[in-house]
Amino acid sequence: MAEEIELKLALPENEHQRFLRHPLLKCAVSRQAGPLLNVYYDTPDLALYRKGMALRLRRKGGQWLQTVKCAGASAAGLTARPEWETPYGGRFDFSVVSAPKVRKWLERPSTRERIVPLFETNFRRVTWRFEPAPDCVVLLMLDRGWVAAADRREAISEVELELESGPVSQLFAIAEQLAERVTLVPALLSKAERGYRIFSGTAEAPLKAGSIELAADMAPLAAFHRIALDCLAHLQANHAGAVKDEDPEYIHQMRVAARRLRAALRLFSPLLPAGFAQGLLPPLRELMDLLGQLRDLDVLLAEIVQPVVAALPDEPRLAALAGLVAAQREQARQRALEALQGRDYGRLMLRTTAQCHALSELPPAPGAKAATLAEFAAHRLRRQRRKVLTLAAAASHDRPTSLHAVRIAIKRLRYGLEFFAPLMPASNSRRLLDKLVTLQDILGQLNDLASAGDRLSRYAADAPQLREAVTLVAGWHGRRHHRLRKRIPAALANLGKLRLPALE
Repeated sequence: MAEEIELKLALPENEHQRFLRHPLLKCAVSRQAGPLLNVYYDTPDLALYRKGMALRLRRKGGQWLQTVKCAGASAAGLTARPEWETPYGGRFDFSVVSAPKVRKWLERPSTRERIVPLFETNFRRVTWRFEPAPDCVVLLMLDRGWVAAADRREAISEVELELESGPVSQLFAIAEQLAERVTLVPALLSKAERGYRIFSGTAEAPLKAGSIELAADMAPLAAFHRIALDCLAHLQANHAGAVKDEDPEYIHQMRVAARRLRAALRLFSPLLPAGFAQGLLPPLRELMDLLGQLRDLDVLLAEIVQPVVAALPDEPRLAALAGLVAAQREQARQRALEALQGRDYGRLMLRTTAQCHALSELPPAPGAKAATLAEFAAHRLRRQRRKVLTLAAAASHDRPTSLHAVRIAIKRLRYGLEFFAPLMPASNSRRLLDKLVTLQDILGQLNDLASAGDRLSRYAADAPQLREAVTLVAGWHGRRHHRLRKRIPAALANLGKLRLPALE
C-alpha cells in the first residue's frame, strides 16, 4: 500500500502559458508528458462512493493500471489517503488491497458483480520531478483536459503537487514559489469527486460551516489546527461559486468563513507562535472588508430598498434610487471578483494553509504541563462572556456604536461556542447559541438600518428626488426600526442571565 499525499491547485485556463514559462520549472531533474485516460467504476447505487472508496482503471501508454483508493485525511486542499495500484489483466484483482476489511468488501459477489463504469477523465499531463532536499522528492503535474459523465463534461485545468518522500512543507514551498508568478488557488474537489457530481447531477450550492470533530483531552493547539483548516476549507468551498454565480450566499459564506478564521486566531492567540496571528489577521481583514462591501450592498438592495420599491411600484424616485444602488453593487461585485481571481488571493490561501499545517510539526512547548482543550476552552469562553457583559452594561440604544461593539463581541462568543460545541451537552449549547443568534440578529438589523441611511444619503448627495426617495425608504422602515429599538434594553439585560454550558 502507498499513501498518496498531494496538494491540488486550480489553474485558470488563461494562465497555462505563463505557468509553462515559470523559471522554477527549469530546476526540475526530469520532465515527462503524455495523455492519461481514466475510467472510474462503481455500482449503480454508488456503493463504493458511500464507503469512501474509488476504483479506477488508467491507461498509461500501452498499459492499463487498476487503482483502489480509500478516503483519507483532507484539509484545505491537502489530501493524504491510502491507495493500491496493480496492472490490470482484464478483470479486477483486489488481492493487492492490504486492508482486509476493504478487500473482503470489494470481493463480495454482491459488490464485484455490480461494478460498472460511471465516468471518465481524459487529460494531458506534464510531470516535473523535483528533488529540493536530500531524501525529498516532489512531483509537479499540470493537467489539462476534461471529466465526462452522463453526456455532460467539465474542463480540467489544475496543478497537482505529490509528495513521494520528505516533509509536507516542501509541497507548500514549491506551491508558493509558483504562486508568485501564476494565479493558483487550493482546490478541494478531486477529479473523481467532480465526476461523481456530474454523474449524479448534483447542483453546486453555497456551503455553510459544519461541525468539527474535537475531544476534551486533546491538545489545544491540535484543536486550533483542525478549526483553522476547517475555516479555510469553508472559505475555499465557496470560492468557485462566488466567482461564477450571482447567488450572493456564496460571498456571504466566504465572509463568514474569513470571520470564523479571524475569531479562531484571536481565541487561540495565547498558544500560537509569536507573530503567527499578527501576520494573518491584516490580510484576512482586507479580504473581509472587500467581501463585506459587496455583502452590505446585497443587503441594502434586497432587504432595505427593494421591499419599498415593491410596496410602491409606481414611485419613480424609488426606482431611480434602486438603480443607483444596483449600479454600486455591480461595481463592488466586479472589485470582489477581480480580487478573488487575482494572485494575491491565491497566495493568501496558500500561505495561510501552509502555516496552519506547519503547526502540527511544532515540538511541544517546554515548561509546565499543557492544559487540555476542555480547560483551555472553559477559560477562553469565560473571558469572552465577561467581555460581552461589560460591553452590554455600557451600551445604549441611543448610541449605535456601543450596540455594534456588543454585536461583535456576541459574534466572537458565538463562534467560540460553535468551535467547542463537541465538548458540550448538545441541548445546552444549542439553547445558548439560539439566544445569542436572536440577539445578534436584532442588533444586526438595527445596524443594517442605521448604515443604510448613511449610505443612501451619500448616494443621493444633493439630488432632490433621490433624497426624497431616501426619506421614503426611511419612513417605510420606521416602524420596524422602532420595534427593534424597544427590544434592546430587555435583550441586553437578559445577557447577564446567560450561563455557559459545562464542558464534558
